[in-house]
Amino acid sequence: MTSPEICREVGAHLLRNIRSLSVDVHNPDITVTVEVRDNNVFIHGNQIKGAGGMPVGSAGRVALLISGGIDSPVAGYMMSKRGLQLTAIHFAAPPYTSQRAEMKVRDLASIVAKYSGRINFAVVNFTEIQETIKEQCPEDLFTIIMRRLMMKIAIRLAERDQCGALVTGESLGQVASQTLGAIACTDAVTNMPVFRPLIGMDKDEIITISRKIGAFETSILPYEDCCTVFTPRHPRTRPTLQQIEEAESAVDFSEMIERAIETVRYESVD
Repeated sequence: MTSPEICREVGAHLLRNIRSLSVDVHNPDITVTVEVRDNNVFIHGNQIKGAGGMPVGSAGRVALLISGGIDSPVAGYMMSKRGLQLTAIHFAAPPYTSQRAEMKVRDLASIVAKYSGRINFAVVNFTEIQETIKEQCPEDLFTIIMRRLMMKIAIRLAERDQCGALVTGESLGQVASQTLGAIACTDAVTNMPVFRPLIGMDKDEIITISRKIGAFETSILPYEDCCTVFTPRHPRTRPTLQQIEEAESAVDFSEMIERAIETVRYESVD
């Protein structure tokens, strides 16, 4: 049979057996593809585009710093497409952040897990550290010092879980802690790569992906995370590393960091 003959026979068979169908060769809702290979015939309907990327776990494991916002779940999804398994690290600050805020982040991790597979979900109690930053550090440097201490804790947890890198949802210039200078100050405390898959994207592009993976409606639920609780009124957007290190060294955070690591809560999310 020639290709036109195959088309006629298959089309006639479909129309005889599914009476609700009609033919529209210009704007069809469904295209039926028939592929003949030697003595085998393969028939399928419309193709559905998958996420693409590499097999999960084929590239190793990374630690995702996940908040309750729009960006970090998208960052986790994008890195899982590159074959990376995820450990998710969330910083909570009770009583300033509620149990509902933590449940929201767990739900976001569960959404990402649909694409990445099972996620090892770690919750860090950050209250003591955050209160100390507020009481003893310059207000305009709150956020950057907070980010640096988060990185220090995240590195320890990442090493414990055999992760090869950290992942954040930062986008250049989106907020004061995501300027070029602020990111440089944050990265100065790290000894492993920090992947920022959203760094060159604007908010509309990030929201588009968030909607596609089904995370957007959960991300915009009105439960604050610890990143927004102690936001300074006038954050410094062009800090120097010397300024940050001087302010940070005025307080001994080492024991607080150890307590935070010792009391981490783990669970598996899928």
